[in-house]
Amino acid sequence: MNARHWPAAASAPADAPPSPAAGTLVSCKLPTPWGEFDLHGLVDAKTGQEHAAMSLGRLDDGEPVLTRMHSECLTGDTLYSLKCDCGEQLEAGLKAIADAGRGVLLYLRQEGRGIGLVNKIRAYALQQAGADTVEANRLLGLPDDARDYAIAAEMLGQLGIQRVRLLTNNPAKVDALQRLGIEVVERVPLHIEPNAHNRGYLQTKSRRMGHYGPDDLD
Repeated sequence: MNARHWPAAASAPADAPPSPAAGTLVSCKLPTPWGEFDLHGLVDAKTGQEHAAMSLGRLDDGEPVLTRMHSECLTGDTLYSLKCDCGEQLEAGLKAIADAGRGVLLYLRQEGRGIGLVNKIRAYALQQAGADTVEANRLLGLPDDARDYAIAAEMLGQLGIQRVRLLTNNPAKVDALQRLGIEVVERVPLHIEPNAHNRGYLQTKSRRMGHYGPDDLD
């Protein structure tokens, strides 16, 4: 049998810019259904993980910036899962920033509240058997929430942002940013209409994790 010969990988042009160093933002324009955003990417110098931000308008004038810290959720953001509110929050966050004409959404690569995709699927299986989202993590020997927002504060700093109006229902995000030196001047709710598949999940976040929920959850 003849050996298969794969084409050689294309080399970068001689005048191509060097790869950016870890910790350095790179940017381009990104058209979306809500308008044309600036897309920024950054490699975490500590972990090697890649994170992104989508911004609109001037951010470095010292005024509070409408900000959403959105943790990656492959199942909700991309696979249309109804088990959480993540995909709808991502869209609602971008729409809110577009409506304001100014703001930033940080897309943080912290799948499953920091436990990763495979562990999240294992947790989903336990939830399918009757555990709630907190119990499932604990049955797997995992923390309720393993996220670290240091990279978010770093990205905000590189974008010239020190004061934010934070789009969140999670008081832990407010506390984390404050500890990292970012002033949160206002918490802006970001509630999504519950459905039959995620109502219990949203109730658990409200009752057991301290998230602010819509009045009709109880």
